[in-house]
Amino acid sequence: MESLTIQAIGLVILVTLLLNPVFCLNNCNFPAIFNFGDSNSDTGGLSAAFGQAPPPNGETFFHTPAGRYSDGRLLIDLITERLGLPYLSPYLDSLGSNFSHGANFATAGSTIRPQNTTMAQSGYSPISLDVQFVQYLDFQRRAKIIRKQGFFKNLLPDEGYFSRALYTFDIGQNDLTAGYKLNMSTEQVKAYVPDLLGQFSNVIKYIYDRGGRSFWIHNTGPLGCLPYVMDRFLVTPAQIDKYGCASPFNEVAQYFNLRLKEAAMQLRKELPSAAITYVDIYTAKYYLISHAKKLGFEDPFLACCGHGGKYNYNRFNKCGSKKFVNGKEIILAKSCRNPSVRINWDGTHFTEAANKWIFDQIVDGSFSDPPFPLQFACHRMDH
Repeated sequence: MESLTIQAIGLVILVTLLLNPVFCLNNCNFPAIFNFGDSNSDTGGLSAAFGQAPPPNGETFFHTPAGRYSDGRLLIDLITERLGLPYLSPYLDSLGSNFSHGANFATAGSTIRPQNTTMAQSGYSPISLDVQFVQYLDFQRRAKIIRKQGFFKNLLPDEGYFSRALYTFDIGQNDLTAGYKLNMSTEQVKAYVPDLLGQFSNVIKYIYDRGGRSFWIHNTGPLGCLPYVMDRFLVTPAQIDKYGCASPFNEVAQYFNLRLKEAAMQLRKELPSAAITYVDIYTAKYYLISHAKKLGFEDPFLACCGHGGKYNYNRFNKCGSKKFVNGKEIILAKSCRNPSVRINWDGTHFTEAANKWIFDQIVDGSFSDPPFPLQFACHRMDH
């Protein structure tokens, strides 16, 4: 009787393995990552171009400013760690960079489409997605030339890495807030989303045409849960949902994500050899924020690093801002005592602890379409 029970259990396990497509796949062994995005994945691009993100940024993990707008690692850092690759050097950083296993083209404040304004006026980076793609093209072309010359050969990726690399994207959030800064209505912001995604899709196609095959695309997070959005756009009590987030802004983010998912489905049809993974970052982040205390975090709307106000956020005195009084430096926006129990770092970005929690949810494919874990993202559902 006992042997029959063991056989039955074994049969159930075997059937489970056969029905789960992941168990039939080989690990992708990505040799490199090429990342495109905004501050959610910027590892130092904006800092290289316009000045380092000041302390206390980086304090938890790097113990010094490291080009990231967080106290520690971002999702892209955790992705590289899981794949056994070094942290990505920013394409724009000429000091101490190693591009042998990829490059990061993201800069904080980047948008999908170019903004008709300067960084000084609006805070948006001039390194929009089209510029990031031009930088990638130049990188791919020049890497080949420099490797042949022998100079810096070990600091550049092998030619074959470009087709076997993972191409990661996390961009679009700033395009949505840009409309609100121009006093557009929610419907007006929604109206230009198709144009944004048309430009986004074109970049995916261009990279595919140049050999890229594996794409890992994050959707945008719940904008209405960010302190800077609630502070900047004067959210009214009637707009707040039961968890404390601003509904109109989350509605726009969800609309963008719906259309982004549709764009990913269309790209799969048009690019027959591409493996395109759509990752629902929004749901993971919203769950974290709406269940903060249950998950061991404190007030999800209180920035760890900031200066005064309802959310410990002041856009005129952001994280690390300081002033001089009688020749003495005074830091206005300091970090909190324990960033590990905070979700929001500086009013806009997440803490390392929050990023780690989010990564742990998405890495196994639970929030992905198709539902493949990160290390299998080179596979298509129909393979």
